[in-house]
Amino acid sequence: MSTGVSRRCGDFRTRYDQETTWFPSPRSAAACAVGLLALALAPVVLKAYGLTLLIQIGYFGIAALGLNLVTGFTGQISLGHAAFFGFGAFCSAWLNNRHGVPVLLAMPLAGVATAIVGLVFGAPAARIKGLYLAIATLAAQYILEDFFNRATWFTGGAAGANANPPVLFGWQLSGDTRYFYLVLVVLVLMFAFAANLMRTRDGRAMVAVRDHYLAAEIMGIALTRYRILAFGLASFYAGVAGALMGHYIGFVSTESINILLSVQMLGMIIIGGMGSIMGSLMGAAFMVLMPEAVEAVFHATGLISAGADKGLVYLKEISVGAVIILFLVFEPDGLAHRWRQTKAWWKLYPFSH
Repeated sequence: MSTGVSRRCGDFRTRYDQETTWFPSPRSAAACAVGLLALALAPVVLKAYGLTLLIQIGYFGIAALGLNLVTGFTGQISLGHAAFFGFGAFCSAWLNNRHGVPVLLAMPLAGVATAIVGLVFGAPAARIKGLYLAIATLAAQYILEDFFNRATWFTGGAAGANANPPVLFGWQLSGDTRYFYLVLVVLVLMFAFAANLMRTRDGRAMVAVRDHYLAAEIMGIALTRYRILAFGLASFYAGVAGALMGHYIGFVSTESINILLSVQMLGMIIIGGMGSIMGSLMGAAFMVLMPEAVEAVFHATGLISAGADKGLVYLKEISVGAVIILFLVFEPDGLAHRWRQTKAWWKLYPFSH
């Protein structure tokens, strides 16, 4: 017996723009708006240390997204991402200190300069793949590390370089609260650009190169062009993220720009999800917050005494490596995939399919 009420069953998409929309439903758009509003109100609720963690998640999320563009979306592994991250930090400080360029202008200029450097290293790397590409990008890491140590006119050498806080209309954006809003704005802009890029012809071509480069070449996609483009975009994101980090800390040192940081960034996109824009931010948040959670648990349970700081540092490093291995074994698609499965389960509950 019919009740006269019709319900739409399924998800019918009749146009390509419906498939590539930013938000699959009005509910997801509303959830995103609520999330941004909650982040905007975070300084009202959180203390200075909480804002510090959010700022770290912000600039590491931008750097991880850049790495995901070249590795997750284009299939080109990079083990030298931290070097471009450091180049952006040094370049922004150099432009401001030596040439008087305002910090808010020096940051994007540093991103552009880092992109040019990334294109230089990406040009030969675009013709190789697999283990050979990993070695080539590792060489880029060590070449730039040596440059940072020797180019005292650019980096200050072992002494490092001071990075001034940004100023907007005479208002200094120093302190956790003010700088948090700057990072939030840059984060939203960079993620919105990446999300829109993946909806364009160039974004689809990058994914095609990753999925099957021979088929992509037969379809007329220029493999070299898009591989180099991916390295340039990844370097731009890393440069901007490094500039944000440098001007937040107020000092840029060569000691923190090493291969370990590159591995940690690679771990961010593995944990968050390869080829996922949202997963880049989720992986960065996980990598920043996990050591804090490990420290809190060990102090709460009394397993680590208050003076055993050195042992706690080792435990944090061990936990990062262990988590990466566990994700590779049990959740290779990352947190973003698990989040999509959770949403699908909630949508279909209590039915199994």
